[in-house]
Amino acid sequence: MTLAAFLLLLAIGLPIGLILCMAALVFILESGNPLLLESFPLKLFTSLDNFGLLAIPLFILIGELMNGAGITQRLVRLAAGFVGALRGGLAHINLLANMMVASILGSATAQIAMMSRVMVPEMTRAGYSPAFAAGLTAYGGLLGPIIPPSIVFVVYAVLAQVAVRDMLIAGILPGLMLTGLFILTVAFLGWRQRWPRGERTDRATRLRALRKALPMLLIPLVIIGTILGGYGSPTEAAAIGAVVAALIGLFVTRSLKPGDFPAILLRTGLNSALVLFLVAAAGVFSWVLIFGEVPQRAAVWIQSVATTPMGFMLLVLVVLLLVGTVIDGIPGLIMVVPILLPIATEVYGIHPLHFGVVVSINLILGLLSPPVGIGLYVAASVSNVSALQVFRVTLPFFAVACVALVILALVPWLSLALL
Repeated sequence: MTLAAFLLLLAIGLPIGLILCMAALVFILESGNPLLLESFPLKLFTSLDNFGLLAIPLFILIGELMNGAGITQRLVRLAAGFVGALRGGLAHINLLANMMVASILGSATAQIAMMSRVMVPEMTRAGYSPAFAAGLTAYGGLLGPIIPPSIVFVVYAVLAQVAVRDMLIAGILPGLMLTGLFILTVAFLGWRQRWPRGERTDRATRLRALRKALPMLLIPLVIIGTILGGYGSPTEAAAIGAVVAALIGLFVTRSLKPGDFPAILLRTGLNSALVLFLVAAAGVFSWVLIFGEVPQRAAVWIQSVATTPMGFMLLVLVVLLLVGTVIDGIPGLIMVVPILLPIATEVYGIHPLHFGVVVSINLILGLLSPPVGIGLYVAASVSNVSALQVFRVTLPFFAVACVALVILALVPWLSLALL
């Protein structure tokens, strides 16, 4: 009955947070246990009673401040100074600038929307097809939820009850590895298709671009340095980062005005409410799943299919890639973690941080996969081409991302080395 209600509500198209709450209510009513019904509002509240969740609105605030402070353009000019002269220089600039923006923003959809407005017109004027320019920007946006700070990793840490700091650190090497693989893919495509070289910049121009971008690079350095150095929690690091971003916007780029802050705070509040409601609904849904012994039943079936940790991880990759094509990253995370995490840690002995990195990246890849693929649609809307066309011309990057996922799944060291 609960499964039928869940699938029906999903088919209707209700928001995933409401679906989780209503499916949990159906299970409670079906069980006939009045204590569960009385505990429902309390569970919604206690699911948000976690200090680590304060990092989410602060990371979103950093992104809003950065967007209004004109930071993106300076980072793009910095990337152009160092990789613009390579074959396919604009494509390399796109990826390198995306990596730097990812170290500040932490949200794939926001990053794709912002970078598409900057890079797609530039690449189109340089002779790249609009579909490829949009697709490359979308895959660059894939780095947003991987390289710290990462809202997706914060949500996973809360769901898995692991330290947010450790989860963010676990994403550093995978993010750099994925960036490197994408850059190699661009280099190969540029060599094979004889893309034009960009203009070579002199040393003075590069130093000037570095000097102008240096204050922007303080934001990720402050955030990651505070966390790695043990000077504060991820929440405190995000608060410091937000202050630095505001000061840069007010006094360095001077693109922010005091009158902009009410609108920025309103957008931050609305976006934070959406994410936090999902987390609250996930708490209730997880509680219901545990009460209904769903993880235990799933474990029995999975053990009959996958007999080794490696087999389990490969099975998870396939299943979550399918889930990610129809459900966004954070809702998908909220749905699968309560079921799969106990099996991964208790049955197969997989480290929860390693599992979290693989699951998060797997579901994020769904943002760029048909039929839903919100990231594809965001990028396609800027370039005025179809999302399917964007997906088709960027299939090499999809294949590389899948290879990276397999490597991460089979080599735990890449996720755990910096801990």
